[in-house]
Amino acid sequence: MPIFQHPLWGYELSYPESWTHRAVNDTEAFVADPDALGSGNIGVAAGQILVRAELNYPPRLIEPVWNQHIAQVAGMLGARQVGSAPWHMSGAIGIEAEIVLPKRENQRLWAGVLAHEYVILKFAVTHPKEERSLVEPAATSIISSLKFINSLDSLATNNWGLPLPPDYKPAVPSEIIQDIADPENWQAYDGQSGVAALQAFYLRELENAGWEILEYVPFPSLVELGFARMQVHKAEYSVTLGILPIGTEKVIPSSPGRLAFKFIPPQKPGINPGR
Repeated sequence: MPIFQHPLWGYELSYPESWTHRAVNDTEAFVADPDALGSGNIGVAAGQILVRAELNYPPRLIEPVWNQHIAQVAGMLGARQVGSAPWHMSGAIGIEAEIVLPKRENQRLWAGVLAHEYVILKFAVTHPKEERSLVEPAATSIISSLKFINSLDSLATNNWGLPLPPDYKPAVPSEIIQDIADPENWQAYDGQSGVAALQAFYLRELENAGWEILEYVPFPSLVELGFARMQVHKAEYSVTLGILPIGTEKVIPSSPGRLAFKFIPPQKPGINPGR
């Protein structure tokens, strides 16, 4: 079976070869009929599984997350909830429910949320009622295949030993950060991954690489910093990591982000920086 892996959010799913996977905005869609995604939009013409990841920092209680998810899903389709139940999968905890849709829709809808460390996964499964016997076994198999990734193999690192996300390339720091007085202490990387997914990646992989996170200001947060910032330390290295959203319009957690690293040189013995 093909395996879909999201290296930043840190999970993977196996799906039948007869099904199709495609990323639609910030949602991963698995469909029984590839024509359902032919226009690049998510439709309900056939059986489908939708998975959307969110950053869970600071960690939230699962009940408010579930209430928000079910309000969005049910509100879009005019559904009403018929009851929910606790859900446990691959070490994650959550809530699931089958939702009653209006009879005119001729659809079945199931929804669930799972929380695992700093990641929340939101699921929705829909299919025509007459295709239940064909779709539900495959959908159950796909969701049951969920695995969370503890660490990625063969990650690239910079010369300070900091892990780099896949498909990120070196950039000129002064093109990302203005008014750099000490360019020799800066590095920058450019890519197209979402700022929330990049934060999930570094919360997991920094620890795996032996780095200690001394301070973390997430994006978005109540602090109007405009980007995510981490102060990290390992051996003689102290580094500030910035995850900066790209765009001049309103940015959101799925907006692509650039990386900026500032190396903080160790203080030389006998020097008083206050003088």
